[in-house]
Amino acid sequence: MMVEMDVQGITLDPLSNMPVLVLKGKETNDILTIWIGVFEANSIAMYLECMTYPRPLTYDLINNIIESLSSTVDSVNIHTLKDNTYYASIILKDSYGNKVEIDARPSDAVNIALRSGCPIYVSEEVLNQVKNSNDKTEIDEEDIKEWIESLKPEDFEKNIEF
Repeated sequence: MMVEMDVQGITLDPLSNMPVLVLKGKETNDILTIWIGVFEANSIAMYLECMTYPRPLTYDLINNIIESLSSTVDSVNIHTLKDNTYYASIILKDSYGNKVEIDARPSDAVNIALRSGCPIYVSEEVLNQVKNSNDKTEIDEEDIKEWIESLKPEDFEKNIEF
């Protein structure tokens, strides 16, 4: 079973200063945080800030290629967590309704999902694995929410440039 998620934003891990993608269940209270690369985080942040450029950037180019091949991005699925690494798939659908699954890093898949407008899903298995590991470290969900809400744009200026 898959849970549809929305992108809540990008934040920085206070210990490592690495970007963290924050996903929240569309109709649930599930939260998934994924540490991602600076370039991928920058691209997500630019999209969320509605920044546009006169020429297509990489993820826009990928979506343009998909469209030019008479296909659409059907969905993005974050389906596996193995050895602290998330695995995702981009599901493409051609004009005949045939679907093709493409292996992708979650950060790349989310970038493409945002630009194509397709839904982002996370498997319940992954969410349960995360909940179980969070239970062991006793992370308080309210503390995470307060920390995310307390972040200001200048907190990102050190590592992520727009």
